[in-house]
Amino acid sequence: MKARSKEAGMAMIWFGAGVSIAEILTGTYFAPLGFAKGLCAVIVGHVIGCALLFFAGYIGAASKKSAMETSKISFGAAGGKFFALLNVLQLAGWTGIMVYDGAISANGIFAFGRWVWAVLIGALIVLWILAGVSNVSRLSAVALCALFVLTLVLCKVVFFGGASVLSSAGADAMSFGAAVELAAAMPISWLPLISDYTKDSERPFAASFSSALVYGLTSCWMYAIGMGAAIFTGGSDVAEIMLKSGLGVVALAIVVLSTVTTTFLDAYSAGVSFETILPRANGKLVAVAVAAAGTLGAVFLPMDDITDFLYLIGSVFAPMIAVLCADFFVLKRDSSRETISIRNVLLWLFGFALYRISLRWDFVLGNTLPVMAAVFVLTVAAGKIFRGK
Repeated sequence: MKARSKEAGMAMIWFGAGVSIAEILTGTYFAPLGFAKGLCAVIVGHVIGCALLFFAGYIGAASKKSAMETSKISFGAAGGKFFALLNVLQLAGWTGIMVYDGAISANGIFAFGRWVWAVLIGALIVLWILAGVSNVSRLSAVALCALFVLTLVLCKVVFFGGASVLSSAGADAMSFGAAVELAAAMPISWLPLISDYTKDSERPFAASFSSALVYGLTSCWMYAIGMGAAIFTGGSDVAEIMLKSGLGVVALAIVVLSTVTTTFLDAYSAGVSFETILPRANGKLVAVAVAAAGTLGAVFLPMDDITDFLYLIGSVFAPMIAVLCADFFVLKRDSSRETISIRNVLLWLFGFALYRISLRWDFVLGNTLPVMAAVFVLTVAAGKIFRGK
């Protein structure tokens, strides 16, 4: 019963991660494909990304290690610290993006000034962090129930609001393969975090599967809302759509609660990752510092287009998880006691370069799947060839 309760708590956390203004806004990019084709790309991309999310979560749950501790299995102690540093940087970036998007949307509903909303949202995230993960689960139970109802209201506004504008699909702004990759990139951005939450689970498969499934379904839902808003209402400003529909305070609650529950995960995991670099560091204080830095970035920096940022995260962490999966599931190899695994670092560098180059090409199933397959096969082959050496 206790194990099931933990899994339910994790499912709620990942529901909160999926309910995000950033994901709704990213969904608007799919509108030129038309709703049917765009939704297909969203689903295919999330199946790919969430499958990787499951494997990453399972490795952490089975080994009882945090996300960045699991990277040491393939890359050694120094390699794990390198990826932990990259993870802290990307999480700080995500914190800024989430606060920025939340502040813009909140200001579109009640115009107090973007920086005012950014500071307020940042302060709420800090309070969420200081409350601690165990207390956050209780807070989230209330917040996420409210979010569930409010997102249903938003769905009604977008899809059943009787909007007079119906825009049909125009010339494709992106190919189907590029859309699949953009959909896969969002769950991939959570790869370096999921084990921070599954590592303490008593049932590794169930905890990892439920986390990936709940996040995937919720994220697809958010993408569909954004895409539907752009297609069926002729605009991409979700806050404006909610405001015109008379939601007012309800709209503000959606924006603020979704931003806080999602961004808390980023800041909290930044603290956990930093403890991998400096074990004596106070992870909670680091998380607070990351939330503060992200808030400052949201106040002073433009963060409107996150497409390149998502692709950069994919190019770093998709090859990393491919190497890790090959070592953990096939080769049964553990390099965590080594200083660094040069062979796996070189394989990761190959994957990183291949991903960046492949962005020029158009694969119908996106770039992540073929790059991951190539890195996985090469890692297994190298492991078999050099097993005795």
